[in-house]
Amino acid sequence: MEIVESSPKRTLIVGATTNPDRYAFLVAQQFANLGMEFIPIGIKKGVLFGEEILDLKAKPPLKDIHTITLYLGPANQSEWMDYLIGLKPKRIIFNPGTENPEFFRKAKEAGIEVLPACNLVMLSTGQY
Repeated sequence: MEIVESSPKRTLIVGATTNPDRYAFLVAQQFANLGMEFIPIGIKKGVLFGEEILDLKAKPPLKDIHTITLYLGPANQSEWMDYLIGLKPKRIIFNPGTENPEFFRKAKEAGIEVLPACNLVMLSTGQY
């Protein structure tokens, strides 16, 4: 019997930044260290571990996003909510400080799994 590994969970890091003091930077670093595919997107330009940060304001069309990991506070989410749900991810990870009941509801109604969790902890404990 041949064991076939599942494909990597292509992850969109929303709120990506080149600031090494931010959790969005640290999670990108962790993905890069683990050799996992990620796409950084945010409002600030830059390059994270070889990946150009896409312009969130442009709402680029993206395909095959498995997971969105969110690093935008609730006050900054409303403009992007429909765009992110429209990417049809399988799940959205709401990292600490990003929890938003309205976004939870809309995502669940669209059939998206909602996880209030810390992506860094998930990666470091093998729960990702």
